[in-house]
Order: sequence, then C-alpha cells, then structure tokens
Amino acid sequence: MIRQDYHMHTTFCDGRNSAEEMVLAAIGAGMTHIGITTHSYTDFDTSYCIPKERIREYRVEIARLKETYRDRITVLCGIEQDLWGTEPTDGYDYVIGSVHYLWKGDKWFSTDESVDALMRAKDTFYGGDGLAMAEDYFHSVAQIGRLRPHIIGHFDLIAKCNRDGCLFDESDPRYLAAAYGAVDALLPLGIPFEINTGAISRGYRDVAYPAPAILSYIARKGGRVILSSDAHSAGTLLYQFDKWEQYARDAGIRAENILTSPL
Repeated sequence: MIRQDYHMHTTFCDGRNSAEEMVLAAIGAGMTHIGITTHSYTDFDTSYCIPKERIREYRVEIARLKETYRDRITVLCGIEQDLWGTEPTDGYDYVIGSVHYLWKGDKWFSTDESVDALMRAKDTFYGGDGLAMAEDYFHSVAQIGRLRPHIIGHFDLIAKCNRDGCLFDESDPRYLAAAYGAVDALLPLGIPFEINTGAISRGYRDVAYPAPAILSYIARKGGRVILSSDAHSAGTLLYQFDKWEQYARDAGIRAENILTSPL
C-alpha cells in the first residue's frame, strides 16, 4: 500500500488547511513521506496561486515543518509550476509541471475553471471546435519539459469539466492522437506521470487522470507513474490510492512509492 503523497495544496494558495495541519493529518494516516506544494505565482491570474509576497514565507514554513517533524515523517517542499508561471523554481525539493491555461494571442483562459468558461473559450477561440481546443492543450502539455519537472501533473486536465462529453469526444482519433503525441514528447524526460485523484475527491470526475486510454498508452510505451491526491484539504490525502494503485496494475504499470528523478 502506497503511503506517500507529493501533490497537495494549503492555505498558502487555494487549499483549506494549513501546511502544518496537512503534515499532522499525514502522520495520523501513517504516511512516511509528504510533499507540500503550492500553485506557482502567475502575474496574469492571481485568483488561486500563492501571492508573490508569500513565497519566502511558504519556503520558511515548510523548512520549519521539516525540522519539527523529521523524526516522524519526511517533509518535502514542492512547487506546482504552471507552464506560464512567472517565478523561478530554484531551491525547491521538486517541481510538478502542469498546464492550467491556454493563450490565444494576448488572451488567456483557464483549462479547468468550469464547463461554462470552457464553452465560451471553445466558441470564442476555436469556432466551436472542442477538439481543436484539446489539441492546443496537449500541444502545451508537450512543452512541460522546459520546466525541468520531477512529476508531470494531471496530464489531461482539459477533460476535468468534460464528464458528459459536452466539450469534446475523448475517444475521437484527433483527441487521442494529440494526447499520445504529448506523451511521446514527455517520455524522454524519464519522470513519472501522476495518477491524480483530485478531481474525483472534488466531484468533477469518476476516474483519475490520466484517463484509461492514455494510461494504457503510457504503460505500453514504458512510462512511469506515481499516485497523487492533489488534496486541497486534509481529509483527501491518499484519496482512493488503493483503488487506483490496482487500476495502474491492471493497465500494466506499477505506481511508484518514493519520488525519484534522474534530473
């Protein structure tokens, strides 16, 4: 059973619990390793990321927690760096590389805000072609390597608000070709893709990221995976890890226990 979790958010960004509350919850759950993350600062959208003026405070607090609880749990200081993040990642223990935005000219939109927001973006920027929007998203995901990440975050986040296929058909050859192309671009990094259960715990999806067809492709290509809860509250650490660890096995791939990276 996997008892490590490296993707979670606290009150430093859009989480509900403090970093110390997350650490204590992890200890109570019998965890051995925990990675605290915060959404990287983006100057064009400050609605959910860490405020720029709190970055140093965040790093100091995680360093304090590392020392305070070092005999009970290993605590790492991470950053979930968006492709369009505007602050450096130097000095963190690890980086999760993610795409939360798409840019069209000088306009940006969030890839996971809401169904309505993505509907507007699809109509405004893609002439109603949701598959073109998904292709644009995966083209951006393919560029995550420039962040030098240690984990690839929620690979198919664009599907968060697509539970009923209202935005695009996830079985369409165009969609799958775009997703598989991004996988192929990222595999040479040699780092794990998240099996991310966060959208399940928050009621958006019934399956983890990445979707079964994409996970199967990663497995066939010899990729690596690691379980992440993307928890925004202490109660969702390790969310459904047993179930999705087996899901990975059924796809022909073993989820990793400890965060490692060749970088």
